Amino acid sequence: MVSAVVSVLALTTLAAPSAAEDLPALPADFEFGVAQSGFQSEGFNHDSNYLRYGNDGKLHEPVGNAVDFFHQYEGDVARAASIGVDNYRLSVEWSRVEPQPGVDDAAGWAFYDAVIGRVVASGMRPMITLNHWVHPGWAVDRGGWNNPEMAAALTAFGRRVVDRYTWAEPIWITFNEPSEYVRRELTYGGLAPANTGLMVDGIIAAHRAITSYIHAVQPGGQVSSNIAYIPLPGVEPALEAMFSDRMVDSFDFIGVDQYYSIAPSELASFATSGGSFWNLPQSPESMYYVLRYFAAKYPGKPLRVIENGLATDANQNRADGYRRDDHLRDTVYWIQRARRDGINVVSYNYWSLTDNYEWGEYGPRFGLYSVDAVHDPALTRRPTVAVAAYREITENHGVPSTYRPTRQPAPCALIALPDSCGDPVSVEPR
Repeated sequence: MVSAVVSVLALTTLAAPSAAEDLPALPADFEFGVAQSGFQSEGFNHDSNYLRYGNDGKLHEPVGNAVDFFHQYEGDVARAASIGVDNYRLSVEWSRVEPQPGVDDAAGWAFYDAVIGRVVASGMRPMITLNHWVHPGWAVDRGGWNNPEMAAALTAFGRRVVDRYTWAEPIWITFNEPSEYVRRELTYGGLAPANTGLMVDGIIAAHRAITSYIHAVQPGGQVSSNIAYIPLPGVEPALEAMFSDRMVDSFDFIGVDQYYSIAPSELASFATSGGSFWNLPQSPESMYYVLRYFAAKYPGKPLRVIENGLATDANQNRADGYRRDDHLRDTVYWIQRARRDGINVVSYNYWSLTDNYEWGEYGPRFGLYSVDAVHDPALTRRPTVAVAAYREITENHGVPSTYRPTRQPAPCALIALPDSCGDPVSVEPR
């Protein structure tokens, strides 16, 4: 917990506003966005580690054709543009463009050419992820991350993607949540425990090589690897020591994925749920704590929220009654509070544009647009109440100065000990 203590001490330099201070709108250059990944959305996948995990029964259900972004991308990109967002995050699926080693698939490249061209033509900036936990079946056959050559193969793929899409001036994410990538490869048998260090070191080496290449061919290009923030005491610092602490000197920004929070009273239900975060009660002020934590730990680096959202059931319901539009507005309130208090957060992406395949099942729904991938052959996109809320947020650069969250901060939330106890946030009176 040393790093958490340091975060509290370091943040004494940030502004401590008085009660009832106005909540300014976010600046005009603050970027809003949406996010998705290839495997979770596209469908019609080529052979890969995750396709095999699903087909081999290691996941709750196989991916099928997901929500068929492969054929419906034009409509989805138009939906994102209609909300008024600035950034559109997607991934380029390695297995789609290189289905065999050294063999490029022209149709696969043409698909991403069309998608990225459509994103740019619609007035948005692409945020391209080079690896979102998926690698080709031929790489699996060669040992995956048990093979010392894996990092070089992925670096070569990354350079080809960069060469092809530098024209679009994208923001780059090299590896999505690398600590979670490692955990899942261990869980599903793609990585031998003895080779964990090989995968960790290989990811860092590939990230550094690709980052250097991007900086050489795209002057001013911004690159990072997003951090999956785990709201359990002691866990997050250990994961940071594995990856972000070793990579931060190469980050142009700190990319944060923040979803979950746990109050002390919820530990028992968390344990009995088998470690399922998504259906626990949510505390939107957790966003403020996470941003404050990283602002102190990695000073001088701008912060980007790469993923944030709320999971519901198929009918947009949750056990705690939280609505998607309320959660979005509440979260943006806390981002505005963070920005006002001197924390340099510069962008926010909502996960996800549509419901998709949540890495093994279609149960949890995260989309701004709902899609019934199991029962609706047409895969109809239906706007949730959060679409109108997000459009209003982008138009006004945040929530109004008089807005107050629908939920009070949880006392001593486990997401940020000792911050949430020693320096808790509160909702200011109007």
